[in-house]
Amino acid sequence: MKLKKMLYVAVGCAGVVLGAVGAVVPLLPAFPFLLLAAYCFARSSERLHTWFIGTKLYKANLESYVQGRGMTMRTKLRIMAIVTLTMAVGFAMMGRVPVGRAVLACVWVFHILYFVFGIRTLQDEAAES
Repeated sequence: MKLKKMLYVAVGCAGVVLGAVGAVVPLLPAFPFLLLAAYCFARSSERLHTWFIGTKLYKANLESYVQGRGMTMRTKLRIMAIVTLTMAVGFAMMGRVPVGRAVLACVWVFHILYFVFGIRTLQDEAAES
């Protein structure tokens, strides 16, 4: 059982590091890594989970989504743009793999549809002030 918790802590820490880098580097998405970290810390250590949900990184990127409220339009557009650019590179590199291109195109379409229709859009806090 301890090995399982240690693995969750290690993966959670890697998620925080990659999420922090993704918050700064344009082509690396922060959201999925931070979501992974939240999941792993919730499974491994109450103390780490409490620390993580108190960080600015969590509050700025995940808090409203995890609470089921949704995301701001700015956050949704940023995530969709990064994923679109990343998938476009993969699409371009799969010139000789039409099946791979078709699968990637389907994943991209479902990703866009999910973000547009599946996640509620919140008013931007900066616009309200």
